[in-house]
Amino acid sequence: MEHEYYLTEQEFALFSEVTQSFQTIVDLEAMIASVIMRLSLIVDIEGASIALHDQKNGEFYFIHTVEDGGFSSVTSKNPIKISDQNGVAGWVLKHDETVVINDVTRDQRFQGDLQGSREFTTRSMICVPLRTRKGFLGVLYALNKKSGDFTQKEKRILETISGSIAISLENAQLYGELKKHAELLEREKEILLSQIRSDSEFSEIIGSSPPMLRMFSLIYKVLNNSTTVLIQGETGTGKELVARVIHFNGKFKDKPFVAENCGALPESLLESELFGHVKGAFTGAVQDKKGLFEVADGGTIFLDEVGEMTPLMQLKLLRVLQEGQFRPVGSSETRTVNVRVIAATNRDLAEEIENGNFRKDLYYRINVFQITPPPLRDRKEDIPDLAHHFIQKFSERNGLQIPELSPQALQTLMLYPWPGNVRELENEIERALTMAGEHVFI
Repeated sequence: MEHEYYLTEQEFALFSEVTQSFQTIVDLEAMIASVIMRLSLIVDIEGASIALHDQKNGEFYFIHTVEDGGFSSVTSKNPIKISDQNGVAGWVLKHDETVVINDVTRDQRFQGDLQGSREFTTRSMICVPLRTRKGFLGVLYALNKKSGDFTQKEKRILETISGSIAISLENAQLYGELKKHAELLEREKEILLSQIRSDSEFSEIIGSSPPMLRMFSLIYKVLNNSTTVLIQGETGTGKELVARVIHFNGKFKDKPFVAENCGALPESLLESELFGHVKGAFTGAVQDKKGLFEVADGGTIFLDEVGEMTPLMQLKLLRVLQEGQFRPVGSSETRTVNVRVIAATNRDLAEEIENGNFRKDLYYRINVFQITPPPLRDRKEDIPDLAHHFIQKFSERNGLQIPELSPQALQTLMLYPWPGNVRELENEIERALTMAGEHVFI
């Protein structure tokens, strides 16, 4: 009858209370338990369950059931499973509509979907599909031990609440997936940190914040190949330290590692340093001299401040990267080397290209694999470890007792923006230790 579809004010309040009780629960098992424990408050039933659908394996599985007001829990690690091809749940999946069975002994679709315990024998049931816009999630069972007609009002109530249940299920499943992903990331973090701790060179890079872990994962990708690397980051972030870690922890660790600051020398002197010169090439060239590219043959050359190179030096570097060849200053002889190049800059090279200060073709050659050491302001959680590292380093160097860092000093360090990054922090710690003298606190 039509009036059976309407709820009284008291029934509506109870319906709303039951609905709200499970909508804020994010744990899947707890959410299902909350639903089926409270379902009997709004419909006249003796048992309930939710069967989740596993499309991949073609199964429904049950985590919890409620029978005669008693709660039965089956862990998600060992759920009750049934095929999704048979039974009432299989029919609901196929037809996507609610099934009302007032006497299961007279309905061939019922094949013991949920017989319950020995004391509970299902005689009548309603099975409602649980679906969201993303798809079919499972079915909701409402069960009775006695035969008899479920009312249209009870059917409508269950169909109405099924929408809220389905959305809450979907949210709980998503939360579970995110939780598993977070746990996986945490395990990967611990594995990465253990690898870092086992590498002596890595121990020089202090930090376990997310930005540092991302940088470490990039470093590991290039340890054992000869890929050209561009380290692009702010002054004081430790670009040369990253280059040394790459070299001394990879397949080139037993080969030469040489470094040159390209912004510290005039063009003519830089050319001689990198490519060498022959006797008589210029005033003062009294003998042949190998350049750093030749010295680093088979190993790694680190070119710091590569963005400061003049156009002529950029062109000469491009040739080495393209062909592995160069000519010493004053020589007509071409020499060939096999060198891994790691370049670094604190400039935005893309912007330098736009301004006509840097060759685009050279940029593409050195920017094969980019690593960006994070600025200290983006990894402030690493400041305590960095500060203690520098305190120990300078104290041991000067034969001093290692002082403790006061809470006030640490708070000051945490609040400061550190435009000079780790280098500025290191210098500040050294200055503070010098001022503190023999004091046990700084």
